[in-house]
Amino acid sequence: MARRKDSPQKAAMREMMRDYLKNNDISIKDGTDVNSIMRDMMSVLLEGALDEELDEELGYSKYDYRNKETDNSRNGHSSKTMHTSYGDMDVAIPRDRNGDYEPQLIKKYQNTVTQDMEEKILSMYAKGMTTGDIESHMRELYDIDISDSTISRITDKILPIVKEWQERPLEEVYAVVFMDAIHYHVRSEGQIVKKAVYIAIGIDLDGRKDVLGMWVGENESAKFWATVLNGLKNRGVEDIFIACTDNLTGFDAAIHATFPQTEIQNCIIHQLRNSSKYVSYKDLKALMTDLKAVYAAVDEQAALDALDVFGEHWDKKYPKISKSWRDNWANLSTYFKYPQEVRRLIYTTNTIEGFNRQLRKVTKSKSVFPTDDSLLKMLYLAMMDITKNGQATDRIGGRSIRSWRFSLKKDYPDYKQLPV
Repeated sequence: MARRKDSPQKAAMREMMRDYLKNNDISIKDGTDVNSIMRDMMSVLLEGALDEELDEELGYSKYDYRNKETDNSRNGHSSKTMHTSYGDMDVAIPRDRNGDYEPQLIKKYQNTVTQDMEEKILSMYAKGMTTGDIESHMRELYDIDISDSTISRITDKILPIVKEWQERPLEEVYAVVFMDAIHYHVRSEGQIVKKAVYIAIGIDLDGRKDVLGMWVGENESAKFWATVLNGLKNRGVEDIFIACTDNLTGFDAAIHATFPQTEIQNCIIHQLRNSSKYVSYKDLKALMTDLKAVYAAVDEQAALDALDVFGEHWDKKYPKISKSWRDNWANLSTYFKYPQEVRRLIYTTNTIEGFNRQLRKVTKSKSVFPTDDSLLKMLYLAMMDITKNGQATDRIGGRSIRSWRFSLKKDYPDYKQLPV
């Protein structure tokens, strides 16, 4: 295939490059040679553009004193090392005597030429790479030395974006909101302390899942969850039909203080773990089989009957188990009101725990975070990478949503947002 005819500009550039290589006795043998030439070209282009910027700032070009109408003048150059996709290069930045000139092409604290470089660093950070790993990676691939402080400055640029994301408006009504916390170690006032990251994932009335927010606080408490719930309300949430949680003491009171009509579904898996905690190994299989008859029953009455049978079999040996189920029954049995498709979704907190597991995979290389902000920005970048711009997963299947809407329509007839 013949090469397409060059434009006049490209033909002139090709001739200039041919002369440059010939006059300087340069031969290109591999990619390293290409990168070296590209750095030289980029440096010349940037320096020329910066000189033109200063000409415009001063109102006259170099040595054109006849048109000088200012007491300001040029004052030499300062050298700045820039990181580029072709490697590090030195650029001569022009200065003015009065110090009024602020370069626009290369900002005062900018040390990378391309956005592509920063995006690569953010992508590596989002996948859980340590700053040391990122430094080694950039050195190996691009022959660039990037310091910890540079990586921190680049990743810190997303903090205003995180704040904006945390404060974005939400839907007025959510069919289900899953709430859970994961824990990390963070340095605080010279000590390493355990912090909880509170996470909420909502499912709207069209079946879309969305990470509503992530908040760093002290160890998990109902008091902090009350703050989170008030924050959701301030962002436009008027009602939540079902809140899926673990059985944290005081959680239901915190939910009802903000959303009094919300039904609560405690995680059945958490309840089963608590039930089996002190059971003898030889009894475990039979006991769990009898409990399955409770939570897998066709309806609530059948579940209560199965719980009675369970008590008859096991109360003498393990009296606290059936008592715990009965004491928490109001928040354990909500899912029996709904079709099987919806039951499978809400009777555990697997939806949010699966998301949390993915976050832990990303953050496992960091045993301690230096600040709350460093933890939050890594989790945000990881969340964006996991969910592809914030949506936790695809929609729930259409059949599930139709049956769900029908159930909700019966329980909440005043909601015009619920077409069947």
